[in-house]
Amino acid sequence: MKVSKDNENLKTLWTPVRLAFTTIVLFLVAAFGVSSCNSGDESRPAPTPSSSSAPGARNAPRPAAPAALTTLPASIADAELEAVSGKPIKLSSYAGKVLVVNLWATWCGPCRAEIPELEKLHKEFRSKGLEVVGLSTEDPRFSVEKVKNFVADFEMTYRVGWATNEVALELMQGRDSIPQSFVISRDGQILKRFVGFNPVSTPPQIREAIEQALAQKSAD
Repeated sequence: MKVSKDNENLKTLWTPVRLAFTTIVLFLVAAFGVSSCNSGDESRPAPTPSSSSAPGARNAPRPAAPAALTTLPASIADAELEAVSGKPIKLSSYAGKVLVVNLWATWCGPCRAEIPELEKLHKEFRSKGLEVVGLSTEDPRFSVEKVKNFVADFEMTYRVGWATNEVALELMQGRDSIPQSFVISRDGQILKRFVGFNPVSTPPQIREAIEQALAQKSAD
């Protein structure tokens, strides 16, 4: 009986201890610079190759990197994205709100450090018109339980789902790193993009971008 009780105590303590340790380590490391993960380290299968990547076209020149997005195109805004709970997520349904879209993954250390900060901002500014949407870059066919458990462990109150491969690639615009966060105005303009996470500098920068986006209401 004592062994059983000890096991229960270990289970109870493991999650917060693990999270605290991860956060402290990331804080010390990331204090010296922005940290990120390569989204290809553990992600969904690559999309079907185009004709330019076919065996007979290996020497074809690589296309130039696309220009940075300034607005959410319909291919992203109107995509129906699988959600952890409730109906599918459609970013266009947040028109009129200031929106933060966060690309992340359960295995990404900097993502794990950033999400509590996004949760704080969501709780603080939601009543003023802010919404946060977290989109995992993991394959939903194999990550449902991991993502659901993550949402529960981190007590995430904002909506969480999965970015399709096409949506993730279009948002990333050739920069294959996570986390990536986008601060989007009420009319769909991408006001600020953050790649990677620094626990010292990133949270206040995201806060500033959110406050500026919310303040635009009086100027419209």
